[in-house]
Amino acid sequence: MSMSYCPSPSSLRTRPTREFYSLPYPHIQPSNHLKLSRRRQLDAGQRLYTPNSINGGPVRRSTLTVCSAHVSPWDDKPYRVLPGGEISYYDELDVVSFLDPPKQLIPLDPSSYNPAAYLWKKIDDIPEERRHRLLALLNPGLITRAWEVAGTRYDNSNLSKKSSSSLFAGEAGAKLLEFWHCRTNGGPLAVAWINYFKTALFCCIDGQTFGRVIDASVFGGLSRSFAPLYFTVREVNEVMSTEEPCDVAYEFGSGLLDLQGYPQGFPKPEKHPWPFNDAVVIYVRNVGPGVMAGQAWQEGEDMNQVPKKLCSEILMVKDYSHLDTSW
Repeated sequence: MSMSYCPSPSSLRTRPTREFYSLPYPHIQPSNHLKLSRRRQLDAGQRLYTPNSINGGPVRRSTLTVCSAHVSPWDDKPYRVLPGGEISYYDELDVVSFLDPPKQLIPLDPSSYNPAAYLWKKIDDIPEERRHRLLALLNPGLITRAWEVAGTRYDNSNLSKKSSSSLFAGEAGAKLLEFWHCRTNGGPLAVAWINYFKTALFCCIDGQTFGRVIDASVFGGLSRSFAPLYFTVREVNEVMSTEEPCDVAYEFGSGLLDLQGYPQGFPKPEKHPWPFNDAVVIYVRNVGPGVMAGQAWQEGEDMNQVPKKLCSEILMVKDYSHLDTSW
């Protein structure tokens, strides 16, 4: 008889985080455990007696009845309530803990698994309607770490084919519109709104993908009226300044795009103000379903200008309240 051990929910809750770093295979999830009440334990050992139709004598027949209940290792509660009443979800904390592991945990050897694949799976575990909470949970340092981890995605041929957006995966039909919330840090004072902004990505009827900044925190009205900030989405393989791999690039150019059409209510393209008219490009990596990370570079119109980062790494999370809206 083989026996297996599964920790009880109470023992798991005593740990600050689920110690997935100690698992030899990070894709293995904690198994469900079996609960037997005292009544069920008694039933499991109950012996039933039935008459034998052949010799008429009583024959003892023992039947083992096991009644099981499917119970989550987290006691059907995928969250814990903090003292202030705020709800903290374990699947979201898994992403934070993976990017910033507790000091007492020894990380797995990166050569034994693909960190980007594990991060992709953990983001996929978070329901779509809660993924926007990562914008508040991940500080600038963790956003940078997410960009770095996503860089190992290109070592896995299957994972490198996955995309965070249907617009990038070639699954989009004509005239598709997506909205994304973005967060970064350290933007120039002249464009301080870039620390919290929103973008719209849309596919035109000719198959070309474009986008624009549509909101920018408290300065959203100014950004909409002063500069539509349209950009062209192109498939590229690397960041020009660092030669690091990436998936797509948002090229702002001059802003004077010859669009065949754009979503209703969007303003017509206009010339970009500084610094977006100085060859600004946002390079994007797919991190997980509905989650991307980017680097914004001011590459400069002057050939002698040294490219510089416009801000720190950018976290982008899809707005699932506007699912694949058609315009």
